[in-house]
Amino acid sequence: MQLIPAIDLRGGQCVRLLQGRFDAETVYGNDPRVILERYRSLGARYVHVVDLDGARDGSQGNRAAIGSLAAAFVDTGIQVGGGVRTRAVAAELLGLGVRRVVVGSVAVTNPPEIEQWLRDFGPERIVLAFDVRIDAAGTPRLTTHGWEAQTEASLWDAVAAYLPHGAVHILCTDVARDGALAGPNLELYAEAVRRFPTIQWQASGGVSSGADLAALAATGASAAISGRALLEDRIPVEELAPFLPSA
Repeated sequence: MQLIPAIDLRGGQCVRLLQGRFDAETVYGNDPRVILERYRSLGARYVHVVDLDGARDGSQGNRAAIGSLAAAFVDTGIQVGGGVRTRAVAAELLGLGVRRVVVGSVAVTNPPEIEQWLRDFGPERIVLAFDVRIDAAGTPRLTTHGWEAQTEASLWDAVAAYLPHGAVHILCTDVARDGALAGPNLELYAEAVRRFPTIQWQASGGVSSGADLAALAATGASAAISGRALLEDRIPVEELAPFLPSA
């Protein structure tokens, strides 16, 4: 399992939100390149970049910053999500040097469109992002539009529908764990791997320690996304090293 550090952009700044709430924002820096350089020096092979403005309203105000990151760090794969709702936006990001585009809401609301992207761009260039809230029965239900819209669709049905179309990479975030440093939902990812072992699962939400990373690795997840814990230096470098491929 590899660790993929996360950088969230809002208004060109590096920030983190608590459980997706725009009124619960912490700013960590004005220059995301400085933060990405630190992650590259630690050995990160990939960095996950989220355009929060795009996720909320579809605006592309962080495009220049994303292009700058992709150009400056060609040896570090950048996967970008947030507001990727049209083929033109996906193609533009890939043209800027982004290694993978992360597709969230449209993957839920318009599967035929994303199935075509998988064919056109190739499954290695597309990450399907499914953000979930666990209901009272323990079923992961999908959310959309920056976590502000709740659906009745289940994660399991969504993934099963994409398998015949070549889906490889799926990023799953437990919204309740995001930014809370409360530990990842290990049961969710273990069940995801059990149900769909051919998928390269990226687990997101709750990582706060090296022990959390080790526990996620034990579920069979291919990658772990971590934002706040890394931004706040909560995990010693020696505990990160086993999960950073270039360390």
